[in-house]
Amino acid sequence: MSSNKINAESIMNTYGRKDIVFEKGSGVWLYDESGNAYLDFVAGVAVNCLGHSHPEIVKAMQTQVANLVHVSNIYWTQAQIDLGDKLCAKSGLSSAFFCNSGTESLEAALKIGRKYGKTISKDKTKIVVLEKAFHGRTMGALSLTWNPKYKEPFGPLVDQISAVPLNDIKALTNMMDDDVCAIIMEPIQGEGGIYNSEKAFVESARALADQHDALLIFDEVQCGMARTGHLFAHQMYGVKPDVLCLAKGLGAGMPIGAVIVNERADVLVPGDHGSTFGGNPLACSAGNVVMDIVSKPAFLDHVKAISSYIKKALQTLDETHDFLKEIRGEGLILGVETKYKSADIIEKALGEELLLIGAGENTVRIIPPLVITEKEIDIFINKFEIVLNQLSA
Repeated sequence: MSSNKINAESIMNTYGRKDIVFEKGSGVWLYDESGNAYLDFVAGVAVNCLGHSHPEIVKAMQTQVANLVHVSNIYWTQAQIDLGDKLCAKSGLSSAFFCNSGTESLEAALKIGRKYGKTISKDKTKIVVLEKAFHGRTMGALSLTWNPKYKEPFGPLVDQISAVPLNDIKALTNMMDDDVCAIIMEPIQGEGGIYNSEKAFVESARALADQHDALLIFDEVQCGMARTGHLFAHQMYGVKPDVLCLAKGLGAGMPIGAVIVNERADVLVPGDHGSTFGGNPLACSAGNVVMDIVSKPAFLDHVKAISSYIKKALQTLDETHDFLKEIRGEGLILGVETKYKSADIIEKALGEELLLIGAGENTVRIIPPLVITEKEIDIFINKFEIVLNQLSA
């Protein structure tokens, strides 16, 4: 591992970066300036669903760059139309809006919720979110995010937003009234620690939204796009949202976000919202390749099988190392809670050329590229065991 201090004083200090400069990637591996290979279990924070330099993504990008990169949303491009068709067909929703990130998709969803409410009553403006939720860092998305430490330096934020505990049906029921315009939730909470919504809670959210004529909005920015072993995470519950927010894996590395709505939530008209770069043909070309690959039943079965393989391997490792408290999540969005601090695990892993990311004080997130194989999982387990031996010593 490189130990050189990176001289980047021109870059704003907004990230606690590691002192590594990566030059190239292939599959589940990243390579630094010295040619050292790192096993990537971060995947750009659940972005690189097809790994690095996937040949079909590379081919699509090369073709699209040679033809057209940007024309603005004053005009149409076929790549955007095709991606909208695929997302609507697979989700069962009716229309899509494209932006550049997950945060932007939540900003659009927030506006949709508020506008929908005001078509019914000027007082229908309340929004219900969940404790431990993370929805982004721009002012609207930040207002939906639960953790006070992210919010307090930037207040006052968007008001009339209230949080209830995950899976607390009684608290959600008590919070709902006819002035609520939207419930916004992650089917699996990502940054908050990889916590699953229970089926009964999701079903109750759907019923309560219908009862009070509110929109049910799912943030699947991190848990969508096949990461759970289902194309969309809500498909695990048999519950369909009114609004679905996607990003991250949708572009396999290209910046793209999407908001897909049903006819009921299709309330935006020209002038209500926009995005200069949203839905540009380059990003949409990547999205079309991703959709074609990850929506195949065999691909989804692979994610489920690899998830079972890694869970079993971690549980076997725990029999000799006694480190495991709980494994949460589905597919390849897993939270491994241990008796060690996640920051210590991540730092030790970096020394073994293994890239990890946390999701809370004692939880390590397992979000590798979805194309990872059993052989590469075995390499991960070997590296992880070395880390555990170092920590226990």
